Amino acid sequence: MSDSMLDAYRTVREHSRKICAPLETEDYVIQSMPDVSPTRWHLAHTTWFFETFCLKNLPDYVPEQPEFEVLFNSYYNSVGEQFPRDRRGLLSRPTVAEVWRYRGQVDEAMFELLERSDRDSIVTDEVLRTGLNHEQQHQELMLTDLLHVFSCNPLHPVYRSDAVPESSRVEDLQWIECPSEVVESIGFDDSSDGLFCFDNELPRHSSLLLPYAIANRLVTNGEYLEFIEDGGYEDPSYWLSVGWSTVQSEDWRAPMYWHLGEEGWHQFTLAGLRPVDENAPVCHVSYLEADAFARWSGYRLPTEFEWENAVRNSGESIKDAFGSRWQWTASDYAPYPKYAAPEGAIGEYNGKFMCGQKVLRGSSVATPEGHARLTYRNFFPPSMRWQFCGIRLATDLD
Repeated sequence: MSDSMLDAYRTVREHSRKICAPLETEDYVIQSMPDVSPTRWHLAHTTWFFETFCLKNLPDYVPEQPEFEVLFNSYYNSVGEQFPRDRRGLLSRPTVAEVWRYRGQVDEAMFELLERSDRDSIVTDEVLRTGLNHEQQHQELMLTDLLHVFSCNPLHPVYRSDAVPESSRVEDLQWIECPSEVVESIGFDDSSDGLFCFDNELPRHSSLLLPYAIANRLVTNGEYLEFIEDGGYEDPSYWLSVGWSTVQSEDWRAPMYWHLGEEGWHQFTLAGLRPVDENAPVCHVSYLEADAFARWSGYRLPTEFEWENAVRNSGESIKDAFGSRWQWTASDYAPYPKYAAPEGAIGEYNGKFMCGQKVLRGSSVATPEGHARLTYRNFFPPSMRWQFCGIRLATDLD
């Protein structure tokens, strides 16, 4: 095994520890809603992945905690039974200390495996890279889940005082025009895009795009505030039917984590409760809200193919495609033409979720460094708001 894979493993695993550095033990164990998992579970599940798909290939490997196979299996039916997702916060054992010991045990065994001369006959690079990218996904989830956990506390806990970057001046809204064409380069290309992608980014294919224009920047809090003040949450004409039903049943009146008080709008962040920064990109809005805002503004959301094509060809015209907010697209999460899920348990990673979800593109402030790429397809249900999601507008051209 090359030193590069061993170094990558060490780097990714250490980053999970860094994310946890500001936490107290009590912070690790709370599940504030069914979509949120306790930090302790994320740490154990990502460890379970390497144990299950790498170490258990060794003929002499014996798990020290065989019961973890059920506790920390997320959704891999071909591996076995899973503990119910919405009950992860009910477990007081294993303790946080025991989970950290479990990570240490698996790491030591992985270090030995990665240094073996016959490693290639035991586990493939593809599985190892999937495991590393899988943990990076959970690193982002750790932050989004902690934000929700802390938001439920009236003390407004601060995860890290420097977790929210200062916003800069808002650039003028400009439209990047894209001609009608058959784009031949949709999807991942390992000859130019890198060494790894998830299976849902394949195969590379062509897509017919009609003339369109896409915004050079994300929608800001200030612009979204205009939608609120204009009665956007009170007018059903802007909303899809399921969106309007959700607004009514969930009593949505603003993005998630926004609070209106005597001193105006505040937003709960990883740095605590702060006044809403009107220059910052709006965050924690669902697809339903993004679509309603686009209708109110007279525009629409881009498709994922329009987004990928524009970002690939725009150069520096789009500066916030990555590292700010995941961006909702109008595209349903569906397989690319001739897509085939990999065989075995790894094939359960993406394909079986291709129903009832929307695609998001880009990356967010919570995405680990080195994890984002142009062809990455994130996906969530249309009503999801607890991730770092924002809005980029598009429009049709004649």
